[in-house]
Amino acid sequence: MKAHEPAIAARIRLLVLDCDGVLTDGSIIYDDRGHELKAFNVRDGLGLRAWMNAGFEAAIITGRGGPALARRAGELGIKHLIESSNDKRAALEQLAADTGTALEETAVMGDDWPDLAMFALAGYSIAPADAHADLRARAHFVTPSPGGRGAVRDAVEHLLSARNLLDAAREASHAGSSLRS
Repeated sequence: MKAHEPAIAARIRLLVLDCDGVLTDGSIIYDDRGHELKAFNVRDGLGLRAWMNAGFEAAIITGRGGPALARRAGELGIKHLIESSNDKRAALEQLAADTGTALEETAVMGDDWPDLAMFALAGYSIAPADAHADLRARAHFVTPSPGGRGAVRDAVEHLLSARNLLDAAREASHAGSSLRS
């Protein structure tokens, strides 16, 4: 991270995630009946709960979607889920307006070309370790973990650390708070 970026990260109030390649490893799996299956990492869930319990918002903007994602978002308490988005830039602008969050106070996490429009608009951009090279090159922060394997948790810890809230989040998880992942 560059010297000026901790101050930028400390302003973030809204974390917007892509799904496939960020919350999942990007695999698309179908069962014998044609139902799509998704695997989510429990550490990412704990991180998102910690982020929201610290008083911040999380949202998902994805070009795909489906029942598995809706269920996971619901389990985590993510209120803003935008599925089947053909224009992620417009979706991010609308989300910022709906939440009353300035784009400068918004971080986006994406892994491939459709997410570049959000990277250009948001105040802070994050890419998983295995994101396409174009996104890693434009990201303020690249996580040590790949998508679907703890990358969201890495991002949350990074953002909480920038605000000096990481220790408090750890303490809350030890105290048995509502950090169900």
